[in-house]
Amino acid sequence: MPKKVDHEARRREISEALWRIASTRGLDGASLRDVAAEAGISLGRLQHYFRTRDEMLLFALQHINRLAADRIRARIEVLAEEPTPREVLRASLSGMLPLDDKSRTGLLVGAAYFARAVHDKTLRAEAENGIPQLRAFFTGQLRLAADRGELPPERATEDEAMLLISVADGLATYVLLGVHDPETALRLLDLQLANLFGAECA
Repeated sequence: MPKKVDHEARRREISEALWRIASTRGLDGASLRDVAAEAGISLGRLQHYFRTRDEMLLFALQHINRLAADRIRARIEVLAEEPTPREVLRASLSGMLPLDDKSRTGLLVGAAYFARAVHDKTLRAEAENGIPQLRAFFTGQLRLAADRGELPPERATEDEAMLLISVADGLATYVLLGVHDPETALRLLDLQLANLFGAECA
């Protein structure tokens, strides 16, 4: 009886081969043939799962975004049974930083996608889709903090949420470039949260 193939798992494996190339050479250096070789399969086999390079790139971006969301969710789940909004925000924001090899690779690949998405409408649309959801989630946490008296109501805004996202993105970039080490990035993140919530709420 023929062995049943998990097509979704194979597509993820091919995506991860693409990431390994992208994390060292960028996406421009990732042809279908290169990815097939990295994945240990023939080009024809790869094209059984992805008909075009653009289709492969889009799936890989969606997959890496899901993994990033899972990483942030896992950081929140290990908090206390009823974490404060500030704790949820810190766990989420620190999950956006390259604090270990796995998250560093993910963010290197993300940077490669960002560079390509500037000129690729399909990739740009996918990259843009996640921001409103993240902004809404952070805004909800800020408003909850304001309701609990932990934050001035005028700071519980979408603009403040976007500033937090921007701080995390900027710190992540500086860690990747070697400007900051992970510990410094976390310290600066905590400083931003202290400026927002107040040091006494840490």
